[in-house]
Amino acid sequence: MAALEEEFTLSTVPLGAGPNGLLGVEQSDKTDQFLVTHGGRTVILYKVSDQKPLGSWSVKQGQIITCPAVCNFQTGEFIVVHDNKVLRIWNTEDVNLDKVFKATLSAEIYRIHSIQGTEPLVLFKEGAVRGLEALLAEPQQKIETVLSDDEVIKWTKVFMVFRHPVLIFITEKHGNHFAYIQTFSSRTLSKYTLFHGQEEKSVIQNFTASVDRKFISLMSLSSDGCVYETSIPIHPRDPDENQRVVRSLLLKTVVAGNARSGVALTVLDQDHVAVLGPPLPASKECLSIWNTKFQTLQTSRELPQGTSGQLWYFGENLFMLHGKFLTVIPYKCEVSSLAGALGKLKHSQDPGTHTVPHFVNWETSRGYGFGSQNSEQSKRILRRRKIEVNVPPPAFEQLLSTIKNDSEKDIEVELCKFLAVKRTPDFHTIVGDIVLELLGRHTTEPSFYPRNSLMQLIQTHVLSYSLCPGLMEAALEKTDVQMLQLCLQQFPDIPESITCACLKLFLSISDDSLQETEINMESVSDCSDPVQEKMDEQTEILQNGFNADEQNCDSCDRKLNQKPQDAAEETTSCPVVPKRAALLNAILHSAYSEMFLLPHLKDIPAQHVTVSVCRHPREFYILYISLLN
Repeated sequence: MAALEEEFTLSTVPLGAGPNGLLGVEQSDKTDQFLVTHGGRTVILYKVSDQKPLGSWSVKQGQIITCPAVCNFQTGEFIVVHDNKVLRIWNTEDVNLDKVFKATLSAEIYRIHSIQGTEPLVLFKEGAVRGLEALLAEPQQKIETVLSDDEVIKWTKVFMVFRHPVLIFITEKHGNHFAYIQTFSSRTLSKYTLFHGQEEKSVIQNFTASVDRKFISLMSLSSDGCVYETSIPIHPRDPDENQRVVRSLLLKTVVAGNARSGVALTVLDQDHVAVLGPPLPASKECLSIWNTKFQTLQTSRELPQGTSGQLWYFGENLFMLHGKFLTVIPYKCEVSSLAGALGKLKHSQDPGTHTVPHFVNWETSRGYGFGSQNSEQSKRILRRRKIEVNVPPPAFEQLLSTIKNDSEKDIEVELCKFLAVKRTPDFHTIVGDIVLELLGRHTTEPSFYPRNSLMQLIQTHVLSYSLCPGLMEAALEKTDVQMLQLCLQQFPDIPESITCACLKLFLSISDDSLQETEINMESVSDCSDPVQEKMDEQTEILQNGFNADEQNCDSCDRKLNQKPQDAAEETTSCPVVPKRAALLNAILHSAYSEMFLLPHLKDIPAQHVTVSVCRHPREFYILYISLLN
């Protein structure tokens, strides 16, 4: 889930949108400090936690600031552009911008980008990009023209990919949009044409983007009120070729389709976006957070005084103009899971309540007491939870500290202390963080595998695959079938690729290994082991299949002429050892989609398929029928 916290006003000076309003908000080299550029003449440095300015600088009368001020993270200095071509560089001790360092360039600047890990990058209005140091060394150097006539830049952003900056900027010409990707590791500039597809009549109003290692996910908010996504490769096969990329629908009708102003879009993390705009034609403007993975609205807040259609985010703070004042709204986004997106967890219950198993025994389910008494008790539990304070307990902080350096035994002791503390509403996310800390140490220290602690955390019944990515992969690596069985029984959002990997392991592991492993046998409690029964019944000593006590082969003829066992009797016995049957049951009862599972089933090695079908035809028949259904 996501939540918007109480807002507060950062600027007491009335502002407006456009050139004479708010130009931008940028991060300083201090986590809690931000540069706010007022259109016109002024830059103010704010400390958000104190809600007060730390410094203010203005250009002289007749000069106009044309780009948002940024911080050079390598030097701690501030940079601003006025009158399109003039750079001013200063620090907090300077008072008068007219007396600080000045450099006049040969071309007009569109934007200066500055992020951690690299020098500031200057994007010119004609599409060329330069590093700040190269410009300061030769301010009047010739700047090439990249864009065609009538092509103008609409939006731009910079990312760090493999410790190298990657710059994207979007241009528009005669209603067509183009994306340019500038990579500085290979010094290449790639151009893409954004194809609107069936939405050619809609007008793109806003852009935002996120990045993984190979692709930039470009999102656009269009005049039809929908959010579209375009995946653009960072390193194309042919950088010199103008390639075409197609938009696909990501979120439908997040704002009113007739909204022409006051709309904005920004990515918060890999699964959440913030949208600014009226949700309905006649409604007031709202700030809303959407889960793009599950296409659900997580939270929203009405902004009755209206906005300028500008939205920035840094850390866990959203910045916008509400009315005429700069407003900050802190927000929280949990790790994305289907249960969290729907507003609840599958196993959210008190430790004392009974857990219904994934299979149903109709003879005993009546005793679970699904009556009004349990309903009233759950209401009381819910009321108690509402008044609990959402503060990480000291035991949690101590546990995280122990995980970093101490032994597995010490971690188990601290974990017991943590689990003894009363649960808070964010207990599931805290448990997920603990699992991730344990897995992080396992990654850097492969010999460290805190199995007991991980099993204990899974048994809290609050985890999902999305809350602790990497847990099942680690269990697969360690051939920990008991942990995998527990995850399959409890996690509601396991990817089909992981489910199939578990199936491969369950089919390939030897019977001897299973005999030494503790498995939950509840789902096959009525299934006996035919192999063991046969061994118990066979008391006579055989030599190469021949019984020395038999005087002739009449008995062989009699056995060949005997009719096979009754079919009903045959089906009552289990065709596999019970422990393997329990593991296969965990697969069959897990949540999966046949469409996404079938491609992974093709990867099962042929020898496993052949041997397993011969040994366990009934279980494969069940799996096959389940997939067909």
